[in-house]
Amino acid sequence: MDGTETRQRRPEELVLPHKLSPGRLSAASEDGPLSESESQRAVPKPLGTELSRETALSIGLQVVVPFMFAGLGLSGAGVLLNYFQHWPVFVEVKDLLTLVPPLVGLKGNLEMTLASRLSTAANTGQIDDPREQHRVISSNLALIQVQATVVGLLAAVAALLLGAVSREELDVAKVELLCASSVITAFLAAFALGMLMVCIVIGARKLGLNPDNIATPIAASLGDLTTLSLLAFVSSFFYKYKDNRYLTPLVCIGFMALIPVWVLIAKQNPPIVKILKFGWFPIILAMVISSFGGLILNKTISKQQYQGMAIFTPIICEINSISARVLLFLVVPGHLIFFYIIYLVEGHLVPDSKIFVVFYLLASLIQVTILLYLAEVMVRLTWHQALDPDNHCIPYLTGLGDLLGTGLLTLCFLINWLLRSEAGLDGFSEPASGPP
Repeated sequence: MDGTETRQRRPEELVLPHKLSPGRLSAASEDGPLSESESQRAVPKPLGTELSRETALSIGLQVVVPFMFAGLGLSGAGVLLNYFQHWPVFVEVKDLLTLVPPLVGLKGNLEMTLASRLSTAANTGQIDDPREQHRVISSNLALIQVQATVVGLLAAVAALLLGAVSREELDVAKVELLCASSVITAFLAAFALGMLMVCIVIGARKLGLNPDNIATPIAASLGDLTTLSLLAFVSSFFYKYKDNRYLTPLVCIGFMALIPVWVLIAKQNPPIVKILKFGWFPIILAMVISSFGGLILNKTISKQQYQGMAIFTPIICEINSISARVLLFLVVPGHLIFFYIIYLVEGHLVPDSKIFVVFYLLASLIQVTILLYLAEVMVRLTWHQALDPDNHCIPYLTGLGDLLGTGLLTLCFLINWLLRSEAGLDGFSEPASGPP
C-alpha cells in the first residue's frame, strides 16, 4: 500500500475496535457502504505502529502541561464569573446565570467534537493535502456555526422556561435580550475557539504530537474565559440599549438568516451532511442537562452560605471533564494547586475550613470517576450501534459534567455551612485587608 492510499483512508475505518468485523466496519462508515475490496484492506502499518507506541507516559507528558494551563484558565474564569455576577445586567436579568453552564458547555458539545474530528483526520493524514485540508476545515467550521446559532437560541429558551417555572413572570424585553446575547455569544465563541482548534490540530500534526492530548485542555482553558467575557460584554451592550426595541430582534433574525449559508458550505463534506441531519439530539440533550446545572447556579450563587461558589464552578465542572484515566492521579493535586491559587486571589470568598477542602476533593473524585465510567460505557454502546463516539459521547459527558459538578459543589458548600453553623462559626474567613 502506497502513501497516497494511506492518506485517503477514512477516520472511521482506522479507529474502530479490532473486534469489529468488516461488515460492522462497513456499517459504521459515515460515507456509506464500502466495496468488498476496501473492507478487506488492512489498517496501514505505519499509522498502527505510531498509535501503538503512544504509551501512558507519553500521553501524560503531552497532557500534563495543557492540563495545568487549563486549570489556570478555569481559575481565571471563576474569578471572572464572580466579578460578572455583580454587573447590573446579571443582577437585573438573572436568567443570564442559568445560561452560563450551557454556553460554556458548548465548547464540549461543539469545539471539542470538532477537535476530535480534526484530530482523527490529522492522525489518518487526511489534512496533509492542502485542497483536502481546506475542504475538511471549512465544512467543519461551518457545521459548528450552524450548531452554535441554533443551540444558542435553544439555550436561551431553556433558561427562560426554567426561570418562568420558578418565578412565573416573563418580560418581553428581557426575553429578547437573553436570546440575542445567547446567540451572539455562542456564534462568536464557536468561531474563535473553532479557529483555535484548527491551528492546534495542524500545529500538533506538524510537530508529530497527538492533537487529542492537547486540543481539549487548551479549549477548556480558553473556552470559559472567552465565553464568559463575550456573554458579559454582549449582554451589557444590549442592556445599555434596551430602549431600542428593534435591535435585539434584528440581531436574532440576522444570525438565523446566515444558517443557510453555513449549511451550503458544510455540504462540501458528505460526513458533515450526516451530522447536520442526525447529530442534533446529543448536543441539544447535553444543553438541556447543562441548563439544570445553570438553574442550580442561578438559585445558589447569591446566597450567603454559597458565597464563593462562582469561583469554583468552572474548575470542578471542566477540569474533571477533561481528565483522562491516565491522568486520574492529577485530580487531587491539580485541584489543590488551583484551590490555593484561588485562595491567594480571592481569599475572603474561600471557605476557611479543612472540612470544605476534604469534601471538595471528594466531590471531584466522585465526579471524575462517574464521568470516566460513563465514558467507557457510552463509547462501547456507540460502537455497538455503529455511531461515531466523537459526535455522541463528548456532548453527553460535557452536559453531565456540568450538572454533576454544579450539584456536588452546591452540596459541598451546604454541608460546610451546616457544620460550621452547628459549631457557631460563619464558615468564611475575614475579608482580606486592602483597598476594595
